[in-house]
Amino acid sequence: MLSASTNSLAQNRDEIDSVMIRSIYDEVLSNGDIYNNLRSLTKDIGHRLSGSPQASEAMVWGANLLEKYGADTVFVMPVIVPSWTRNNIATATAYMSDGRQIPLHITALGGSVGTPNNSPIRSKIVIVKHLNDLDTMPEAKDKIVLFNRAMDPVLINTGSAYGGANDQRGGGAIAAAKAGAIGSLVRSMTHSLDTLPHTGAMRYEDGVKKIPSAAISTVDARMIAKLYKEDPELEIEFTLNCKALPDVVQGNVIGEWQGSELPNEIITLGGHLDSWDIGEGAHDDGAGIVHTIETLRLLKAVGYTPRRTIRFVLFINEENGNRGGIRYAETASEEYTAGENVYVAAMESDAGGFSPRGFNLDAPDEHYELFKSWQSLFEPYDLYHFKKGWSGVDIGPLKRHGHRPFMVGLKPDGQRYFDFHHSSQDVFENVHKRELELGAGAMASIIMLIDKHLPSPSYE
Repeated sequence: MLSASTNSLAQNRDEIDSVMIRSIYDEVLSNGDIYNNLRSLTKDIGHRLSGSPQASEAMVWGANLLEKYGADTVFVMPVIVPSWTRNNIATATAYMSDGRQIPLHITALGGSVGTPNNSPIRSKIVIVKHLNDLDTMPEAKDKIVLFNRAMDPVLINTGSAYGGANDQRGGGAIAAAKAGAIGSLVRSMTHSLDTLPHTGAMRYEDGVKKIPSAAISTVDARMIAKLYKEDPELEIEFTLNCKALPDVVQGNVIGEWQGSELPNEIITLGGHLDSWDIGEGAHDDGAGIVHTIETLRLLKAVGYTPRRTIRFVLFINEENGNRGGIRYAETASEEYTAGENVYVAAMESDAGGFSPRGFNLDAPDEHYELFKSWQSLFEPYDLYHFKKGWSGVDIGPLKRHGHRPFMVGLKPDGQRYFDFHHSSQDVFENVHKRELELGAGAMASIIMLIDKHLPSPSYE
């Protein structure tokens, strides 16, 4: 049983933390710069595909803002990133036996090769839902494969539904090529029924022929499946002129705020600066970038002094390789091995700019009670999700290096996230100002609590 003095100390600590959290929210909701910063990132720069001039421009933009808001040092951690261009052709048509021609909505998947000589390919189709369906379908040879597995509609967690469907996007071209197909189409990863194709990364395998691969809208995928039952002789033709370019040196942009007591203990927070090129990357992940930068501004504005060194990281190349996250973790390992720094905590925002609902904890069990103890502090702000779960792609590699850090992922309401994700609708106009601000308030508040109350790791 806790003593009266211990209870009193805990209550006093909570009262102090509560006042600080209230000041953070007051600041972001009254004086926040976050929405204007997102407008600048998305409208002045636009998309930020790795290797593109826009991604390089965004790096300068981010560094300037971190300096403006008072980071002690700002630097770039060089990363060699892939470069690929969609170019300007992505067309498709369904040809019916009765002579009808039906235009389809497609876009190249990131990393795909173009169609041979940028000319159309045309064939009959095979429709499957799973990669291994092709293992018993020799009739796929010389055809176009349509992977038509929808995101599971009964899963309330849309991220889980996405994770359960995206293997066909990532590995569909490999499975189709092994079956002898000449091209692959993949149903877009969204619950929405619309005519918007959603792009995303795909990959190839050494020794397997590279065939062109494109996302097709959900409406078109459903329509083709229905028409195929009526007319198994229908054909699809599509053309892509995307292509790979030489790798480019870009980098993670890092703003560092030196700790006053434990400067060698590092807290990382960030989002990814790169985005797909058919929208503006507003939710994915412009929101995470401005959440990160606004956290610096907020903690400075309310007069907070960090005990530990906080690194505000604008990661590069999350979308098609995660080379920025991997390089950051490698550096963490090098510093830890050299006895320079230990990375005690990390947080990521990469789930959109919607209203925050709480946080996921991806850390050893001994940290869970501390994490749960903060839940009551966030009840006035309608944050209730304090559970174990996924923290993020960019900070994920840190788990393999040095001490496993206390890792947190911001969890916004995700029901509409995949309506916009990787599509032409991921634009500034589809981010709500107040919801974006609330996310920054949540992120700054949890970083403050981690800095103040997380025990130092054992150095044995």
